[in-house]
Amino acid sequence: MPSAPITAIDGHAHVFVRGLPLAAARRHAPDYDATLAEYLALLGAHGVSHGVVVQPSFLGTDNGFLIDALRAAPERLRGVAVVDPMVDDATLQAMAEAGVVGIRLNIVGMPLPDLARPDWQRLFARANALGWHVELHRESRDLALAAQPVLDAGCALVVDHFGRPASAPADDEGFAWLLRAADCGRIWVKLSAAYRNWPTATEAHARDAAQALLKAFGAGRLVWGSDWPHTQHREIANYTAAHAALADWVPDAAERRRILVDTPARLFKFKTGDITDDQ
Repeated sequence: MPSAPITAIDGHAHVFVRGLPLAAARRHAPDYDATLAEYLALLGAHGVSHGVVVQPSFLGTDNGFLIDALRAAPERLRGVAVVDPMVDDATLQAMAEAGVVGIRLNIVGMPLPDLARPDWQRLFARANALGWHVELHRESRDLALAAQPVLDAGCALVVDHFGRPASAPADDEGFAWLLRAADCGRIWVKLSAAYRNWPTATEAHARDAAQALLKAFGAGRLVWGSDWPHTQHREIANYTAAHAALADWVPDAAERRRILVDTPARLFKFKTGDITDDQ
């Protein structure tokens, strides 16, 4: 079956249902479903052809539901898994065959692990050998400490949600480090979930952060994500608003196209021959 043309890629969303086994250590346990069918319908309604589903923190390293979603829509979806450093090679290979293209370090609000430890470095090397990226979700104040061992391992690094700055972009030291780190050439940043960073002045801070990231990284290393279903922020966020926000953050249509299509197609390993000019 030929794959669908790429009109836009949502680089960050989650799917889950109630009743799945939950991680013992978790920040949140949703009391609602976020089904694959609902997500695919939202993509279609907003002219977004493809998506990246990311393992949520509350499911820990049990990626079964994520893998099932990828297998249900292999041409439209890619995945980012959460794994234990001691995961076996056969499991990683099976994930790759299902459409996983990266592993996530979802360590917001947790003690910072020693990512320079041999077990983590071996995991990063194995991920790198598969052509995967490492996705980092951590408060901006710790970005430098958390990112360096990943970069030292030779991996591509994808930083979640603007880098999770805790203050206005111009005042945040961790965000300033992220801008400087653009020069290494192996970091990508997700323009997503501004509401997780700035409870007030969200739109202004997100616009300023996006413009600073665009200047530092260029559209070739930025991707957009809806963060659907906006866990813990559903009262203030929805897919339509998340989709529309990018035009405010990045007014130039050519730059938006790169962020929505060209850059994520390469980063997340979609078939670039299926890119279309329709938006």
